[in-house]
Amino acid sequence: MLNSGPSARRAIPSLDRLLRLDAVAGLIARYGRPLVTEAARAELAALRAALSRRTARPDVAFDDRGFVRACAARLDRETQPSLKPVFNLTGTVLHTNLGRALMPQEAAQAVARAMTRPVNLEFDLEGGDRGERDLHVERWLVRLTGAEAALVVNNNAAAVYLVLNTLAQKREVPVSRGELIEIGGAFRMPDIMARAGCKLREIGTTNRTHLKDYAGAISPRTAALMKVHTSNYAIHGFTAAVAEADLAALARKHALPFIVDLGSGMLVDLEDYGLPHEPTPRESLAAGADVVTFSGDKLLGGPQAGLIVGRAELIERLRRNPMKRALRVDKMTLAALEAVLKLYADPRRLQAALPTLRLLSRPLAEIEAQAERLLPALRAALAGTAGAEIVAVKSQIGSGSLPVDLVASCGVAVSVAGKRRNAAAAQISSAFRALPVPVIGRVKDGAFIMDLRCLDDEAEFLAQLGELKFEPQRH
Repeated sequence: MLNSGPSARRAIPSLDRLLRLDAVAGLIARYGRPLVTEAARAELAALRAALSRRTARPDVAFDDRGFVRACAARLDRETQPSLKPVFNLTGTVLHTNLGRALMPQEAAQAVARAMTRPVNLEFDLEGGDRGERDLHVERWLVRLTGAEAALVVNNNAAAVYLVLNTLAQKREVPVSRGELIEIGGAFRMPDIMARAGCKLREIGTTNRTHLKDYAGAISPRTAALMKVHTSNYAIHGFTAAVAEADLAALARKHALPFIVDLGSGMLVDLEDYGLPHEPTPRESLAAGADVVTFSGDKLLGGPQAGLIVGRAELIERLRRNPMKRALRVDKMTLAALEAVLKLYADPRRLQAALPTLRLLSRPLAEIEAQAERLLPALRAALAGTAGAEIVAVKSQIGSGSLPVDLVASCGVAVSVAGKRRNAAAAQISSAFRALPVPVIGRVKDGAFIMDLRCLDDEAEFLAQLGELKFEPQRH
């Protein structure tokens, strides 16, 4: 924009004059005066700082057009959406860091309607007075789980918190040591229980807990019995756990509520789709559970939510807890959740309509064929800077669901030969993340691996490969 030196610094015009330039007026029309003023100040400060570091040069004119271009580039960078679409080629279908479950079109359309129009969120159209927001999804949850009643909060940790805070505050809840899980972000079941105001009574051992351990822990201070599904890890070998039906019978004998936290949770039998079985809320309720909690945005394939189903009397107590208001969900979540739950009412359409189930059950032959189609384009985009080959990989479900069960998949591994394979793989990963729609894979054994199980939009992926910029560093 300007050569350096004392004369050059004097040639820098004032901010006020710059804001009156015709080209800047176009930026103001697009971005608004406050943002343009901020960008102009930042560019002027950067220019003065750069000039102070340089050797003196002859006097030159200030480059108005260069300054405007720099301001436009800064504004474009700073106003880009922070949440960006990416290609999830990590091999983890429900990737917590990438937003977990993808929404079906029905859910996206329902959310758009709820966002752009007034809706009867808490209004009873029949009676003409105030209504209950959970009713929009309660009927579907009751139908799909066999529960008497249901409500929704903002995630499953909140669901567990609300249940314990309502039913067990200042009292004890026995839990097997083998079920004291830690979920993502270092949130631990004992911590949630403590914040809920109840006292954890640890029973059994890490690998073996028996019915007599629960029975021996029951006292006048006991508020409920609780079983936590260890959905994000598994213990093998010399193990023992108590069946839900046996715990339910023990709880009934002592007039205690029996709580089951399923963590992930699913509304259909995954074995029907060629996947490992995951416990369902209907199964837990049939076994005698009084309250069951599970997630909306994991295997269920819906929005982030904590779903609570069970006995009507207990659900009503949860609904009256003042903390329910602090944990409630908004109209967009309810709209999306209702649309997803309705899909479960028609099992014939479910696999095709629900992205989570469709991606998890995608045939291996279909993924392999996709890899064959993509390989020539990837090799051409790399232009001899790196090699690409098709590899057999294993996908995982993710988000703490079925942690030891892997699904056969296919991917493409990109690598550079030589001693610095690991460093090169990290550079390749960075180059793919820098594409207009970032490609997120994983680095393993000196290669950047893209698992294609979740690659839906093949055309968009191919269209941007021409912008891939990777030059291996020479040492």
